[in-house]
Amino acid sequence: MYIWAIDLGMQFKHPEILWAFFLLLIPIIIHLLQLRKFKKTPFTNVALLQKVVVESYKSRSLKKWLLLLSRMLLLAALVLAFSQPFVSGSTALKPKETVIYLDNSFSMQAKSEGLPILERAVQDLLQHINDATVFSLFTNTETYRKVTVGEIQDRLLDLQFSAKQYDLDAAMRKANTLFSKDGDTKKDFIFISDFQSRKVAQDTLKGIIAHYVKLTPDSYANVSIDSAYLKKNVGGQDELTVSLSGSPTGASLPISIYNADQLIAKTAASFTATGKANIAFSLPADEKINGKIVIASNGLGYDDVFYFNINDKEKINVLAISATDVNYLGRIFTEDRFAFSYRRPDQVDLTAIEDQNVIILEDLKEVPNSLQKTLANFKENGGSIIIIPSIESDMESYGQFISQFYPITFHQLVENEQRITSITFDHPLFKDVFEKRVTNFQHPTVNSYYSITANVPIALSFQDGSPFLIGGDGLYLFTAPVTSENSNFKNSPLIVPTFYNMALFSLKNPELYMTVGREHVVDLPITLGKDNMVRVSKNGYEFIPQQQSLAKKTRLFFNENPIVDGIFQIGDNNRAYGHISFNFDRKESDPQYFDPMRLPTAPDQRSIASLFTFLAAESSIDPYWKWFVILALFFVVVETLIQKFVR
Repeated sequence: MYIWAIDLGMQFKHPEILWAFFLLLIPIIIHLLQLRKFKKTPFTNVALLQKVVVESYKSRSLKKWLLLLSRMLLLAALVLAFSQPFVSGSTALKPKETVIYLDNSFSMQAKSEGLPILERAVQDLLQHINDATVFSLFTNTETYRKVTVGEIQDRLLDLQFSAKQYDLDAAMRKANTLFSKDGDTKKDFIFISDFQSRKVAQDTLKGIIAHYVKLTPDSYANVSIDSAYLKKNVGGQDELTVSLSGSPTGASLPISIYNADQLIAKTAASFTATGKANIAFSLPADEKINGKIVIASNGLGYDDVFYFNINDKEKINVLAISATDVNYLGRIFTEDRFAFSYRRPDQVDLTAIEDQNVIILEDLKEVPNSLQKTLANFKENGGSIIIIPSIESDMESYGQFISQFYPITFHQLVENEQRITSITFDHPLFKDVFEKRVTNFQHPTVNSYYSITANVPIALSFQDGSPFLIGGDGLYLFTAPVTSENSNFKNSPLIVPTFYNMALFSLKNPELYMTVGREHVVDLPITLGKDNMVRVSKNGYEFIPQQQSLAKKTRLFFNENPIVDGIFQIGDNNRAYGHISFNFDRKESDPQYFDPMRLPTAPDQRSIASLFTFLAAESSIDPYWKWFVILALFFVVVETLIQKFVR
């Protein structure tokens, strides 16, 4: 163990050997004994001899002093050599802990000298970490505690790219859990990343020295497939629009669409001055497609493929219970997508309600208690209810029924003409319905409406801000009748997307595609047995999503799974029910990077090699025992020369 020995920067590995300096007394004692004086009696006839003896004595005395000095220096050099002196930095002797964060997010696919920068970073780590060094390392997906490089070498070489990404603060907190609580150790945290889309660190943890290494690709250019959306029934065909971004003006890029492994369309994308491109493809209407969109890009690889699927749509059962004519609903709920039926209040078979997906109550004076109980069970089992009151409705009856689902208070019928002027574009009913947020549409009007108080999302509202259509999650309420006598809403273009989406959301069919890591809900029109579970699988990758069994359907919840993209099959032990597509979030496609040198505590290290050279210099120890051995040999030579030439 190294300890301090003196205050001049010199330290000794074996300071206990310094006690041997007391051995220097031995040559001193011997020398003193040799210098004892004797009294001589001179004779007259030997006066000349006396002069010669005095001169010889002085010569012998000088030689003995020189020999004493050389022997003492020889012995001192040997003592110092065996105590092994050295010089080190202020932290070289402290116990050290090292934690490394290696970013393996998708942006690390960018290349440097022909290799992805992640692969090059792994090679540099394997090359520069000492085989005996114990450290901890974590990526966006894996954590390795107190390992050597040999123990995780194979895992690092097989490290896969991930959709996850730590920001600076989160990585620092994660690293803190891997360090010990010992305050006497030197803690080095090494952050290796390209710093794509990183937020500036707000705090640094006390006692941790952070080192940031920014990996830079040869080029930041990247083209990505951002999104795709489907327009139904355009000229007898479906139209798929694909959005791309990232290419400079005038560049042309091949883009292909496959159904499974079969090429069904190919064209070239031309980009605008903003680096955007929208490409439209015509697809056969209502044809089942397991689609894959592919571009040839030299940038990141993860965003060059985009998955989507068009499944066979299950028909949605819609039942209208109304005291008036509802022919307009029959024109909205067409046979290709819906199974629409109509009953008068006195003709309703309550047992048939559970077979429906949507129940529309229109122009009823009241909601009978027997119907309320049936509808409550229907709603609890995942059904959707749309309520349109009449001028003569008993709003106490309506309030009693609706208050089972959310608090609402009906006030009075307001007989005052109002225009429907505001669309809540972020409401699920109208999200993605309009290409842009229109404000100059032809406003429908009502002659009278019910004033209400309810803490419920508003989808449509009047010019004074009061609600016309409220609700969500399977329960919707119009505050005014939509009969021709009270409103021209039936003639408005708004009526089709409004009713269509309210019914469509009753059965949450798989979307064109979903995003890995986000929350999604899918309904299957099936009822599973107790021992049966829905599974989602793709090429050997399988998981069981969270699922809820309702009366006439099974609801699937996707959040943490899947962790890979692609087209997945949904099925149970008996059959397959369709496919679902997942794509990675495109947030890492945008080449926006943060410079860690902006951080006030960041050492200026531009490569892994330079960082480890810097850390090695901090931990270096300069031994001097060899120089003292050489010095001892020198004094041996000096003594030999004195013995030979000094007379």
